[in-house]
Amino acid sequence: MRSDSVKSGVERSPHRSLFKAMGYTDEELRRPLIGIANSANDIIPGHVELDRIVNAVKTGVYMAGGTPIVFGTIGICDGIAMNHIGMKYSLGSRELIADSIEVMAVAHAFDAMVMVTNCDKIVPGMLMAAARLNLPSVVVSGGPMLAGTHQGKEIDLVSVFEAVGAVRSGRMDEAELSDIEDSACPTCGSCAGMFTANSMNCLTEAIGMGLPGNGTIPAVMAARTRLAKEAGMKVMMLLKKRITPKKIMTEKAFANAMAVDMALGCSTNTVLHLMAIAEEAGIRLDLDAFNRVSAKTPHLCSLSPAGKHHIQDLDQAGGVSAVMKEISRKRLIHTNCLTVTGQTVKENIKRSLIRDKSVIRPLERPYHKQGGLAILFGNLAPSGCVVKQSAVVRDMLRHEGPACVFDSEEEATSAIMGGKIKKGDVVIIRYEGPRGGPGMREMLVPTSAIAGMGLDADVALITDGRFSGGTRGAAIGHVSAEAMEGGPIAIVQNGDRIAIDIPKRRITLKVPDKEIEARLSKWRRPRAKISKGYMARYARMVSSGGEGAVVR
Repeated sequence: MRSDSVKSGVERSPHRSLFKAMGYTDEELRRPLIGIANSANDIIPGHVELDRIVNAVKTGVYMAGGTPIVFGTIGICDGIAMNHIGMKYSLGSRELIADSIEVMAVAHAFDAMVMVTNCDKIVPGMLMAAARLNLPSVVVSGGPMLAGTHQGKEIDLVSVFEAVGAVRSGRMDEAELSDIEDSACPTCGSCAGMFTANSMNCLTEAIGMGLPGNGTIPAVMAARTRLAKEAGMKVMMLLKKRITPKKIMTEKAFANAMAVDMALGCSTNTVLHLMAIAEEAGIRLDLDAFNRVSAKTPHLCSLSPAGKHHIQDLDQAGGVSAVMKEISRKRLIHTNCLTVTGQTVKENIKRSLIRDKSVIRPLERPYHKQGGLAILFGNLAPSGCVVKQSAVVRDMLRHEGPACVFDSEEEATSAIMGGKIKKGDVVIIRYEGPRGGPGMREMLVPTSAIAGMGLDADVALITDGRFSGGTRGAAIGHVSAEAMEGGPIAIVQNGDRIAIDIPKRRITLKVPDKEIEARLSKWRRPRAKISKGYMARYARMVSSGGEGAVVR
């Protein structure tokens, strides 16, 4: 066992003495040491009750003959960090989480790992660490929040953001906004729609690193506690059978994750995260792969923010396993992939079925014939950009309009809230990319304001930053090369015509090539917005959004 290097033999007597200072017995030290990465804290609704999940995991590890050892990791609540300088630190926290788990696991010679996680950057950060360490590992989520209700309709966090836009435009009063605020987030858990957190929890299951139910069982259900105990037991099985993440997260497994991504209509941020995880697993994953999978995988679930259903509805309808079973009928996934159950996808989904065909539609009548995401290319985004096409109204799938250019999210938000954006406009928000932001902020406030003001069917937003998984409408992000790298988005001027053609996967700045070249020759890189500390270092080392915004 790897842990023998910290606990076995005469030379390790001082080490054992330190373990005993914490109350560990000789019997516990004879067992495998199982590290449990715990991202519990009191600032994220999806993490506030993770200690309960961790205790269940510990029970499972003990039941199966291991010794669980818990340590903490950081986590940022994207909703609370939204629309101020805090959001610049969100994506960068993904790398810190992966690094901190690597440091703890290697320094203390853990034999295997259970990653207890939830929410946007924590899930992919832990999956990156699992791939990097390649120790037998299981990832277990804290589970999704239940949806709230308002005037007989289900609502969620995005309902609050959009209600702000409605108040600003005079379509709602502040008393109703207060009622929505009080009702939208009724329980702990990751926010209730198919936003980034739940997207990644579902894809953890699809790629084989989470147990069936990991993506959808609500946080408040007893089944979530049972799942955590099972995760603790399964990691001991993986250790015994020497099943490591790289045996699970294969090229075919990533293809499965992308297919499920398209069928569910997941967040655009999954593109960044899957590329980053793949790099840690030693697998090449490029943007074209997402278009190839999207072209052949139908969109079967219409979940918030694009539709009326929530994660609890998906769970009751059969969950991720039912979706995988359905798309397997046309061989859209590789069913021979190994998973953390110790069995293949085929064995895992054998008994799965769709319990509600209004939530998980059959292949014969999908919401859309193509998957939820599309990657666009063109002279505005030579290295690509991403849009959640399943959340775009039909009339906006093709759109052309004049550019309204802003060099920060704050400037754009002020203009939108101030009623300065008109129907037909194409809002450009630049210098918000991985380097320029720095940190590639999510921008749920401007997109929600657009939707709340009733303009999402008429206005497009384009950025080298990111949009939240809670965004709907023609919101196109991850434009690469970013403005800070001197990409074409840096030289767009107010009034330039922008043409978007999502079906043809094109995005075009309708300015002559010679004019673009002339503008680029005059462009000069602006001063960095953060000049010291972690994000200054991050900005110097991070790759483009088109490469997953990985730190090299």
